[in-house]
Amino acid sequence: MGKTYERIDGRLRTFIESQPVFFTATAPLAGDGHVNLSPKGRSGTLAVLDELTLAYLDFGGSHAETLAHLRENGRITLMWCAFTGPPTVVRVHGRGEAVFRDDPRFGELLAHFDPSADGAGLRAVVLVRAERVSDSCGFAVPLMDYQGDRGLHAQYFERKDDEEFRAYCAGKEYVGSSIDGLPALPLPLPPRTP
Repeated sequence: MGKTYERIDGRLRTFIESQPVFFTATAPLAGDGHVNLSPKGRSGTLAVLDELTLAYLDFGGSHAETLAHLRENGRITLMWCAFTGPPTVVRVHGRGEAVFRDDPRFGELLAHFDPSADGAGLRAVVLVRAERVSDSCGFAVPLMDYQGDRGLHAQYFERKDDEEFRAYCAGKEYVGSSIDGLPALPLPLPPRTP
Protein backbone atom coordinates (compact mmCIF):
# COMPACT_ATOMS: atom_id res chain seq x y z
CA MET A 1 0.00 0.00 0.00
CA GLY A 2 1.44 3.37 -1.00
CA LYS A 3 2.17 6.18 1.43
CA THR A 4 2.95 9.87 1.28
CA TYR A 5 5.79 11.38 3.27
CA GLU A 6 6.53 14.78 4.73
CA ARG A 7 10.20 14.64 3.77
CA ILE A 8 12.97 12.70 2.06
CA ASP A 9 14.98 11.12 4.83
CA GLY A 10 15.95 7.80 6.34
CA ARG A 11 14.85 4.81 4.27
CA LEU A 12 13.52 6.96 1.38
CA ARG A 13 16.74 8.91 1.05
CA THR A 14 18.83 5.73 1.18
CA PHE A 15 16.63 4.15 -1.49
CA ILE A 16 16.83 7.19 -3.81
CA GLU A 17 20.59 7.56 -3.44
CA SER A 18 21.23 3.87 -4.14
CA GLN A 19 19.33 3.63 -7.44
CA PRO A 20 21.49 3.66 -10.61
CA VAL A 21 18.73 5.19 -12.75
CA PHE A 22 15.78 7.53 -12.29
CA PHE A 23 13.22 9.12 -14.58
CA THR A 24 12.04 12.71 -15.04
CA ALA A 25 8.63 13.70 -16.39
CA THR A 26 7.58 17.19 -17.48
CA ALA A 27 4.97 18.74 -19.76
CA PRO A 28 4.18 22.11 -21.29
CA LEU A 29 1.03 23.97 -20.30
CA ALA A 30 -0.51 23.61 -23.77
CA GLY A 31 -2.90 20.67 -23.95
CA ASP A 32 -1.54 19.63 -27.33
CA GLY A 33 2.10 19.93 -26.23
CA HIS A 34 4.47 17.01 -25.96
CA VAL A 35 4.85 15.32 -22.58
CA ASN A 36 8.48 14.40 -21.92
CA LEU A 37 9.85 11.42 -20.00
CA SER A 38 13.61 10.96 -19.70
CA PRO A 39 15.85 8.35 -18.07
CA LYS A 40 18.78 9.70 -16.06
CA GLY A 41 21.87 7.76 -15.10
CA ARG A 42 25.62 8.35 -14.74
CA SER A 43 26.73 7.61 -11.20
CA GLY A 44 26.92 10.55 -8.85
CA THR A 45 24.78 12.94 -10.92
CA LEU A 46 21.89 13.10 -8.41
CA ALA A 47 22.12 14.68 -4.96
CA VAL A 48 19.61 14.96 -2.13
CA LEU A 49 20.38 18.44 -0.80
CA ASP A 50 17.99 18.43 2.14
CA GLU A 51 14.70 16.87 3.22
CA LEU A 52 12.73 18.49 0.40
CA THR A 53 15.32 19.45 -2.22
CA LEU A 54 17.09 17.37 -4.85
CA ALA A 55 19.37 18.30 -7.70
CA TYR A 56 20.73 16.52 -10.73
CA LEU A 57 23.25 17.35 -13.43
CA ASP A 58 21.84 18.01 -16.90
CA PHE A 59 24.18 17.04 -19.73
CA GLY A 60 24.04 17.62 -23.46
CA GLY A 61 22.53 14.92 -25.59
CA SER A 62 19.39 14.67 -27.61
CA HIS A 63 17.00 17.53 -26.77
CA ALA A 64 16.23 20.00 -23.99
CA GLU A 65 12.53 19.36 -23.38
CA THR A 66 12.86 19.15 -19.60
CA LEU A 67 14.66 22.50 -19.50
CA ALA A 68 11.99 24.10 -21.68
CA HIS A 69 9.12 22.81 -19.55
CA LEU A 70 10.83 23.93 -16.35
CA ARG A 71 11.38 27.39 -17.78
CA GLU A 72 7.72 27.60 -18.79
CA ASN A 73 5.95 26.18 -15.74
CA GLY A 74 8.35 24.45 -13.32
CA ARG A 75 6.33 21.22 -12.95
CA ILE A 76 8.39 18.04 -12.66
CA THR A 77 8.09 14.51 -11.34
CA LEU A 78 11.07 12.31 -10.51
CA MET A 79 10.63 8.54 -10.20
CA TRP A 80 12.83 5.69 -8.99
CA CYS A 81 12.07 1.96 -9.35
CA ALA A 82 13.68 -0.89 -7.45
CA PHE A 83 15.00 -3.34 -10.03
CA THR A 84 16.60 -5.39 -7.23
CA GLY A 85 15.54 -6.02 -3.63
CA PRO A 86 12.08 -5.26 -2.24
CA PRO A 87 9.61 -3.97 -4.87
CA THR A 88 9.33 -0.21 -4.47
CA VAL A 89 8.54 2.83 -6.61
CA VAL A 90 9.20 6.33 -5.22
CA ARG A 91 7.90 9.54 -6.80
CA VAL A 92 8.73 13.15 -6.02
CA HIS A 93 6.29 15.64 -7.50
CA GLY A 94 7.56 19.18 -7.29
CA ARG A 95 8.72 22.41 -8.80
CA GLY A 96 11.94 22.45 -10.74
CA GLU A 97 14.33 25.07 -11.96
CA ALA A 98 17.24 24.88 -14.36
CA VAL A 99 20.30 26.62 -12.94
CA PHE A 100 22.43 27.47 -15.96
CA ARG A 101 26.20 27.85 -16.19
CA ASP A 102 26.15 31.65 -15.82
CA ASP A 103 24.02 31.59 -12.65
CA PRO A 104 26.03 32.45 -9.49
CA ARG A 105 24.49 29.39 -7.77
CA PHE A 106 25.89 27.00 -10.40
CA GLY A 107 29.27 26.51 -8.71
CA GLU A 108 27.70 26.28 -5.25
CA LEU A 109 25.35 23.53 -6.43
CA LEU A 110 28.18 21.60 -8.11
CA ALA A 111 29.84 21.34 -4.70
CA HIS A 112 27.05 18.90 -3.67
CA PHE A 113 28.18 16.34 -6.26
CA ASP A 114 31.19 14.08 -6.36
CA PRO A 115 33.78 15.90 -8.50
CA SER A 116 34.01 12.85 -10.77
CA ALA A 117 30.30 13.31 -11.68
CA ASP A 118 30.93 16.76 -13.16
CA GLY A 119 32.17 16.31 -16.68
CA ALA A 120 32.25 17.50 -20.22
CA GLY A 121 28.88 18.34 -21.68
CA LEU A 122 27.34 19.79 -18.51
CA ARG A 123 24.62 22.30 -19.42
CA ALA A 124 22.80 22.98 -16.14
CA VAL A 125 21.96 21.79 -12.66
CA VAL A 126 18.28 20.98 -12.25
CA LEU A 127 17.03 21.91 -8.80
CA VAL A 128 13.80 20.26 -7.59
CA ARG A 129 11.78 21.28 -4.56
CA ALA A 130 9.47 18.44 -3.49
CA GLU A 131 5.78 19.21 -3.00
CA ARG A 132 4.62 15.60 -2.70
CA VAL A 133 6.72 12.55 -1.85
CA SER A 134 5.17 9.11 -2.15
CA ASP A 135 5.93 5.46 -2.62
CA SER A 136 3.97 2.56 -4.04
CA CYS A 137 4.48 -1.11 -4.62
CA GLY A 138 6.73 -2.10 -7.47
CA PHE A 139 5.17 -5.53 -7.89
CA ALA A 140 5.04 -5.20 -11.69
CA VAL A 141 8.60 -3.84 -12.04
CA PRO A 142 10.92 -6.60 -13.32
CA LEU A 143 14.00 -7.78 -11.50
CA MET A 144 17.11 -6.74 -13.42
CA ASP A 145 20.83 -6.79 -12.72
CA TYR A 146 22.81 -3.56 -12.85
CA GLN A 147 26.04 -4.14 -14.77
CA GLY A 148 27.46 -0.63 -14.63
CA ASP A 149 27.28 2.78 -16.24
CA ARG A 150 27.71 3.09 -19.99
CA GLY A 151 30.76 5.19 -20.73
CA LEU A 152 29.73 6.28 -24.22
CA HIS A 153 28.07 9.57 -23.25
CA ALA A 154 31.01 10.82 -21.18
CA GLN A 155 33.56 9.61 -23.75
CA TYR A 156 31.76 11.42 -26.58
CA PHE A 157 31.65 14.77 -24.78
CA GLU A 158 35.17 14.45 -23.34
CA ARG A 159 36.45 14.67 -26.93
CA LYS A 160 35.04 18.21 -27.14
CA ASP A 161 36.52 21.23 -25.41
CA ASP A 162 34.06 23.74 -23.98
CA GLU A 163 34.01 25.89 -27.11
CA GLU A 164 33.24 22.83 -29.27
CA PHE A 165 30.50 21.77 -26.84
CA ARG A 166 28.93 25.22 -27.01
CA ALA A 167 28.96 25.01 -30.84
CA TYR A 168 27.43 21.52 -30.63
CA CYS A 169 24.55 22.88 -28.50
CA ALA A 170 24.00 25.83 -30.85
CA GLY A 171 23.78 23.54 -33.88
CA LYS A 172 21.51 20.88 -32.40
CA GLU A 173 17.80 20.89 -33.20
CA TYR A 174 15.43 21.21 -30.19
CA VAL A 175 18.09 22.46 -27.80
CA GLY A 176 17.58 26.24 -28.01
CA SER A 177 13.84 25.66 -28.23
CA SER A 178 11.66 22.65 -27.54
CA ILE A 179 9.67 20.49 -29.95
CA ASP A 180 6.73 22.80 -29.18
CA GLY A 181 8.79 25.98 -29.70
CA LEU A 182 9.33 26.89 -26.03
CA PRO A 183 12.63 28.49 -24.97
CA ALA A 184 14.93 25.71 -23.71
CA LEU A 185 18.70 26.02 -23.31
CA PRO A 186 19.79 29.68 -23.50
CA LEU A 187 22.06 30.08 -26.50
CA PRO A 188 24.83 30.87 -26.93
CA LEU A 189 25.59 28.61 -23.99
CA PRO A 190 27.70 30.54 -21.47
CA PRO A 191 31.26 29.23 -21.10
CA ARG A 192 32.23 27.20 -18.04
CA THR A 193 34.05 29.28 -15.48
CA PRO A 194 36.97 27.60 -13.69
